[in-house]
Amino acid sequence: MAEAQAATGPRHVAIIMDGNGRWARRRGLPRAFGHRAGVEALREIVRAAPEQGIEVLTVYAFSTENWRRPKAEVDELMRLLVEFLDSDLPDLVREGARVRIIGERRGLPADAQAAIVRAEAATSANARMNLVIALNYGARQELVEAARRLAKRVAAGELTPEDIDAAAVAGELWTAGLPDVDLLIRSGGERRLSNFLLWQCVYAELYFCDVLWPDFRPEHLVEAISYYRTRERRFGGLGSGN
Repeated sequence: MAEAQAATGPRHVAIIMDGNGRWARRRGLPRAFGHRAGVEALREIVRAAPEQGIEVLTVYAFSTENWRRPKAEVDELMRLLVEFLDSDLPDLVREGARVRIIGERRGLPADAQAAIVRAEAATSANARMNLVIALNYGARQELVEAARRLAKRVAAGELTPEDIDAAAVAGELWTAGLPDVDLLIRSGGERRLSNFLLWQCVYAELYFCDVLWPDFRPEHLVEAISYYRTRERRFGGLGSGN
């Protein structure tokens, strides 16, 4: 079943996991409870994704703008990251998921950086699915850093300005080597990209749902994929009805 579904895509699904705080507030709970419930939802989606033929699952865990939140909440999010990477690592290894962290690692707590190194090293040989976690990530910063690296290569004489094309830019992004996003899902009812994978989502189908992330389940993932499969992806060309 997974192989048949993979033939029709999506290969790369990206998710903006939104709604943890509202989920907790509606229950009269601190926001930390919402984040913990959100991790449980993520675990279910990570297990379900390969069964739907998904080769790359990218999740927005912490943005560059999230540092503006109260320190206690940021500390809790970092603790949850370390907890998830360490406690789930045996399952990720067994299920063939390769962990890849994208974003700016400088400035992250030392224990978070260490957990990232452990997870990436332990899963480096896995090939069933890529689990990409966007951490301290911002798409504009990603593009700025890519431009700087290309400028340094030009200055060093490795490239000429004329050598810089879309492939050259993509090769300098944190997602280098991964396919572009086919389907972007955002939970929680908001309808915006929030500085997430702007380059990679250039032709992505966008799916917004009102379900708060802690309530997001594999059946909601299936609904999003079903929607994706009704779309005619033209990539700037003419569709069958034109």
